[in-house]
Amino acid sequence: QVQVKESGGGVVQAGGSLRLSCSPHGDITCISGMGWFRQAPGKERELVALVSDGGYTNYSASVKGRFTVSRDEMSTVYLRMNNLKPEDTAVYYCNAHSGRLIGDYACPEYDYWGLGTQVTVSS
Repeated sequence: QVQVKESGGGVVQAGGSLRLSCSPHGDITCISGMGWFRQAPGKERELVALVSDGGYTNYSASVKGRFTVSRDEMSTVYLRMNNLKPEDTAVYYCNAHSGRLIGDYACPEYDYWGLGTQVTVSS
């Protein structure tokens, strides 16, 4: 079992910056990719950024060039958000994906989610 916990949300003016952090706890042996999703009121949850255990990153078009996702050796994942816009306002969720291939063993595919952290960007 893996628990993920986000921190770093808050209120910021348009053009400002925030950094979110996400730390996984428990047995993370099978965790491969980690990343961030967000959900604005009345909208579906959407991908923001992903980082694989090999360091490969992927961003949604709406945040590319403004947000940077990174991952340290303890699998803590960070999301640096620059030049924030009001449309970035949402609850941001950390995701940890289980599915690593370890030798001949294929870890079960499963997604772990944090409870989310609110990011509000005022105009």
